[in-house]
Amino acid sequence: MSKPAAPLKGRAARLARLMPSTGPSTAARTPFVLLVVLLLGGGLITLLLLNSALNEGSFRLSELKRDTTELTDEQQALQRDVDSRSQPDALEKRARELGMVPGGSPAFLNPDGTVRGKPTEATAPPPSPSPSPTPSPSASPDPDAPAAGPSASGAAAGPSGSPSPSGSVSATTPDPAAAPAAENSPPPTSPGR
Repeated sequence: MSKPAAPLKGRAARLARLMPSTGPSTAARTPFVLLVVLLLGGGLITLLLLNSALNEGSFRLSELKRDTTELTDEQQALQRDVDSRSQPDALEKRARELGMVPGGSPAFLNPDGTVRGKPTEATAPPPSPSPSPTPSPSASPDPDAPAAGPSASGAAAGPSGSPSPSGSVSATTPDPAAAPAAENSPPPTSPGR
């Protein structure tokens, strides 16, 4: 039924003599099977490690997105606060709390050194009818404080915002009750900066 194999010629015959032709060998298959099992196991472990690294990165990314959202909300709230404090009416209110008054008409110096315009002294408007705070026993006047004296070119309001009788700024020490309010309020800023 089956034909016997034809005899090999040339190079094939020499190779056949060098390699003995024995039956199928199980010893030759064992390293190949181990290699395939090791490759499959290594691939599965690598896939597992890669998947866990991707999941960890995904959790970190969602955490960073949440932090970014919180920081953006905080930044927007701070920006709204800055914008509300930079409005002209808010600036005017804080300036009045610090004892500042609107300036008078300005004078300008020409390049040749002459003065253009007539400078006037700034005067404070009459105080608003608000209840004045009662002096506390701890806010007694300091006997070592220097006496009030006229200043050369100052505004007409004292530290409390009320006009002084001479129309100039008094040189007394600031009111201790007004000092914490001045320390807590931020310095005035221009909206264009």
